[in-house]
Amino acid sequence: MQTWIRSGGIRSPGIFCTGVALMVVTLFSWSSPLAGTPNSTTATATSVDENGITLSNIRQRSQPRWIEIDLSQQRLRAWEGNKVIHSYRISTGKQSTPTPIGRFRINSKYRTHRMRGSGYNIPDVPYTMYFYRGYAIHGAYWHNRFGTPVSHGCVNLPVKQARNLYNWASMGTLVVVRK
Repeated sequence: MQTWIRSGGIRSPGIFCTGVALMVVTLFSWSSPLAGTPNSTTATATSVDENGITLSNIRQRSQPRWIEIDLSQQRLRAWEGNKVIHSYRISTGKQSTPTPIGRFRINSKYRTHRMRGSGYNIPDVPYTMYFYRGYAIHGAYWHNRFGTPVSHGCVNLPVKQARNLYNWASMGTLVVVRK
């Protein structure tokens, strides 16, 4: 014999209703890593940088992996929650060709990729991860000036470190670029 429960005009078996109720509670209690409101896994005190990016909220949200690019320190940090997994010196865009500031997502990955633009044409750029239009995080075999802004806007890493980051990050990984 099956027991039926009437709820909200829908007839369904009791076990099914319990499962649906759990699913609805789960969906409505989940929080996006880009949302600005705290939830039970988020601290209520947040620090907002000059670009309006709340780093403490991002570190404490459910998003397990994300990348922070600090332009003023020329440093990339790869985070899992609030733990730094990788920290590398980088070279970002020169003043005339700046790296864009904001929140982005890795939208494509290439083991090697030709990069072309005004004044450059570089074959086989290793471990390329695009995060916004033509801007990418990638290895740079053509210079060793990490810690200094020298790029056309991309985020340059030594090849070995770029490989580590490429293998660690996945499509959709959050990338936060700040001053």
